[in-house]
Amino acid sequence: MEIFTLLETLEDILEKSKTVPFTNKGVINKDEIIEIIQEIRLKLPDELKQAKWIKEERQRILVEAQKEADGIVKEAESRIISMIDEHEITRKAYDQKNEIIETANEMSREITNGTKEYADSLLSNTEKALQTAMQNLEKNMSDALNMMHIALEDTIKTVQNSRKELK
Repeated sequence: MEIFTLLETLEDILEKSKTVPFTNKGVINKDEIIEIIQEIRLKLPDELKQAKWIKEERQRILVEAQKEADGIVKEAESRIISMIDEHEITRKAYDQKNEIIETANEMSREITNGTKEYADSLLSNTEKALQTAMQNLEKNMSDALNMMHIALEDTIKTVQNSRKELK
């Protein structure tokens, strides 16, 4: 979760930035912000690798569940074959086989759903964090440009007044 740490660092820099008098605008170190953004770009592949690992782990769990289900089915079929001579026992065996298959299928569905929910939750949290960071960055960049514009206008007025005084 290093990306969250970098995002918190960005937030701290913005919160601790000096303000322009009589405004809520802040002055920030552009190079420092750009460096942190570049670090976030470098860290993103790690987060994506983690999501890929989760997907692969989910697949592995599904394969294991399917193998277990196949084993249970084979075991049920073996039991059925050994009891096939007696009608009542055969009927009960078929019932048990169906119950075992349904239980295995239900377990497989539960594992699949749980894995999907977990992966979706991780990806959702990552998406929200990135969107928040992007919004904060866009807002702060806009604020910085406005402050620079105001400062340049003030400087131009000062130069104009100084020229008037010279005449």
